Amino acid sequence: MRQKLPRAIGTLGLVFVLFFSTSGGPYTTETLIHSVGPGLGLLILALVPLVWSVPEALIVGELASMLPEEGGYYRWVDRAFGRFWAFQNGWLTWIYSLVDMAIYPVLFNQYLRYFIPGLDMRMEWLISLAIIWGAAWINVRGSVNVTRTSIIAGCFVMLGFLALSVASAPRITHIPWQPFASEHAHGLGGLAVGISIALWNYIGWDNPSTAQGEVKDPSRTYPRALAFALPLVTIGYFVPLLTTLGASDWTTWTEGGWPQIAASAAGSAGQWIAIWIALGGMVSALALFNALLLGYSRIPFVLASDGLLPKALAKLDVHGTPRTAVIVSAVFYSLFALVAFGKLIVADVLLYSVALFLEFGALIRLRKAEPSLRGEFQIPLGRTSVAVLASLPMIVLVGVIGVSFADGEYGLPAVIGTAVAIAAGPLMYRLAQRRSTG
Repeated sequence: MRQKLPRAIGTLGLVFVLFFSTSGGPYTTETLIHSVGPGLGLLILALVPLVWSVPEALIVGELASMLPEEGGYYRWVDRAFGRFWAFQNGWLTWIYSLVDMAIYPVLFNQYLRYFIPGLDMRMEWLISLAIIWGAAWINVRGSVNVTRTSIIAGCFVMLGFLALSVASAPRITHIPWQPFASEHAHGLGGLAVGISIALWNYIGWDNPSTAQGEVKDPSRTYPRALAFALPLVTIGYFVPLLTTLGASDWTTWTEGGWPQIAASAAGSAGQWIAIWIALGGMVSALALFNALLLGYSRIPFVLASDGLLPKALAKLDVHGTPRTAVIVSAVFYSLFALVAFGKLIVADVLLYSVALFLEFGALIRLRKAEPSLRGEFQIPLGRTSVAVLASLPMIVLVGVIGVSFADGEYGLPAVIGTAVAIAAGPLMYRLAQRRSTG
């Protein structure tokens, strides 16, 4: 019998949980601009929502409305293809989360260095542990605390970039998207990293679905929250980028450099806004980890509920929170802290994409196998058109894999690592089955 969790997440809270499950603000977009150039970077950021995020949000919205259960995408794939493929989806997502969650303590330390430039590796690792266990503490206190933290953090981050945009706009001296491409872009390999960074800034619309058993009126709330969150994320990237690119020298932009960009683009208010942006980077990194831990910790919880992991992971505490699953997740994430950002980002996108396409396939399958299964929201297209819609992100993924082979430093190891993770999935399922029947 599946345990019921308290439904405490409303639409506003879910909008900001989605915001921090996909974006967290314009942080890392400066790395994209530095990698490929202003015009190409802006073009990639404009195309990715159209060919990736809109199809994903529509498909996830229908599935979330159709099957509003705790476990989200794991339950969708289970209903469509059975337990084996659901486990593969959960396994790939868990491996992806190990890579993904290692990024946010790294980002926190990037912006902390604005205030404390001389941080050594040991201190950075200790700070990373503080971020991980601070988020775990918020999570074990219940999902409503995660949503409140996300709302406050989201307002702080976005207001900082709004202040930067307003201060930079009168100082625009040149066209923001010129030159189109960087002279120092490293061929196809550099393009792969650039596209992967853009994708990473737009993926994750399905992540909070695993906590959908904790959402009020989930069949209606999740699609509605997606409809607010996607424009919020997109506008949140373009407005600060357009104003600061026009008011500063993009060739000086570096990874983690938003405070320096603010200081050069915002005139007399630049130093104060730079402090706000640096603090916002730290707040964003913590809020990203916090929101994503809510979603990722529910994967071991539902796998344990189905007998594929130890039953202790399926227990709820007095707050109705899977405390053990949250703590075990935090232990694993602690071991993956402080890995190079560039090396993480390509593997992150590839692992996520493979798991996501199982979810896309689930909608196409369920439309055929269970045509009467309906929620509050449905894509106003037939099954064939939905398949075409789902193929757009697939084309992007194949293109990223193709150009990744040209990058021996980042791309090729990421492709190989993704292949190893996929190959290990069936073996892990067999071990999980043996444990459950042993």
